[in-house]
Amino acid sequence: MLNARRSIEPERAVASAVAFYPAQPRRVADWPSVWRGFFGERLRNTIYGWPEPAFDVFARTRRVLGFTVHIVSDPDAVERVMLGNKANYERPAIARRIISPLIGNGLLSAEGEDWRKQRRIVAPTFAPGAVAAMAPLMDAAAEQEVAQWPQDCARLDLAAAATRTTMAIIARALFGSDPRLVDPAAARHIEAMLAAAGQARVVTMLGLQDLDPSPTMRRARASRKWLRDTLTQVVRERGPQGGADDFFGNLIRALHGQFPEAEAAELAVDNAITFYVAGHETTANALAWTAYCLAAQLQLQEECREEARAALALPPGERAAAMPTLNQVLEESLRLYPPAPRWDREALAPDELAGVSVERGDLVSIWPWLIHRHRKLWPDADRFDHTRFAPDAKARMHRFQYLPFGGGPRVCVGARFATVEALLILARWLAARRFTVPPGWRPDPVGTVTLRPRGGMPLLAEPA
Repeated sequence: MLNARRSIEPERAVASAVAFYPAQPRRVADWPSVWRGFFGERLRNTIYGWPEPAFDVFARTRRVLGFTVHIVSDPDAVERVMLGNKANYERPAIARRIISPLIGNGLLSAEGEDWRKQRRIVAPTFAPGAVAAMAPLMDAAAEQEVAQWPQDCARLDLAAAATRTTMAIIARALFGSDPRLVDPAAARHIEAMLAAAGQARVVTMLGLQDLDPSPTMRRARASRKWLRDTLTQVVRERGPQGGADDFFGNLIRALHGQFPEAEAAELAVDNAITFYVAGHETTANALAWTAYCLAAQLQLQEECREEARAALALPPGERAAAMPTLNQVLEESLRLYPPAPRWDREALAPDELAGVSVERGDLVSIWPWLIHRHRKLWPDADRFDHTRFAPDAKARMHRFQYLPFGGGPRVCVGARFATVEALLILARWLAARRFTVPPGWRPDPVGTVTLRPRGGMPLLAEPA
């Protein structure tokens, strides 16, 4: 039974003459066999082939390779896992086995006191004032990207453009503009690494991923080596004193002040990978999906364009707040295409979630992909409707039914950075070009660790 907080918003009139239902992968009528997830498209794409009942129920328990897995979509239960009874739920050992070889023990994967120390070190960089101070840098990178686009009508891959721009911003804002971090090869390596990390391979779950001979895993291992070797070299060049007075220099100095020398050096590399990869990947994907949603709704795009052009007259640090409609569009795009489609926790002691008994050692699987499209939480859940995020409607939401940046104490430390960055880039894009969807084409969403458009986001662009 939905409580008052769960009654999100009343049914309301469609904001435009034609309702827009953005692309999503195929669904099936009923729950498939667990083993189907280890083969074919379900292995390559975690959001493919979900059963229709998953979008109607708040809990489902399954057995997977000897593990009891509870798929939980109830916001109250998610809040209990992420906040109310957080001490009982930690990142599963199997997840650490998969992700640790990729990113080590940085902020994203650390637990306990190690996580708290690292979080305290990086938090000031992403405080509101610090993000506002970085806004001119974000705007300059967006302007430079747009200046390279063809002046006439053209087909532009907005996913590639977003990746170039966000990588440039991260390199400049956090890593002193190191040229190695804007190398086009880096984006290819990150894509290969994330694609493998998101696949439920049996050998990976058994801890044997380094013995997996498949092309996917061979590419992932090569990419992991490239990324780690490159950022290790950056750390060595900086030395224990951190070098430049920037985010990364301050991080290195702070780590050496709180950890033994060898551990501090290793954590510096781990966090470099974490912030470099996560710092641009999720925002780039959010930009690509938002561009698609606007390209399919020309009237809404024009409204956002007018708003963006007016905001460009303001200093960069003041623009995000001056674009409320574009902000709602971004939030609705993140609802339909959450940056991280899933995460998991392991129960340390018995508990109860959504009326289901959870035993010690059970896994709790939380899928923003399901929660954000759940029919008990969102009227006409698959339809794009940015007014869901109008202030009055947003105020009635359960805070754990919308999770683009996670929730609880481990909510993404860079959420504000990413939001401001995305809005400033979108403002430059919209002021310069009018986007449309190519006839007969639809994007193909692929879920791994993140949610990407397969093959990019090739939209038609003409001078605005």
